[in-house]
Amino acid sequence: MPLYEFTCTACGTTFEELVATALETRGVTCAECGSEEIEKLVSRIASAGASGPDRGGSCGPGPRRFT
Repeated sequence: MPLYEFTCTACGTTFEELVATALETRGVTCAECGSEEIEKLVSRIASAGASGPDRGGSCGPGPRRFT
């Protein structure tokens, strides 16, 4: 199962959750407050090889909100 990153719109907490499919988020609740008011974030893609700003491995800005 893939690991997805979520943010809670109720308390602002960001957390990760194992989810069977990208479209299946029923039952996922905030790890901090238990709210079901969550948004899936789109994370950067990991790549093999060099990483970091001095090695040119940066994939751009951090997670973005999924719409």
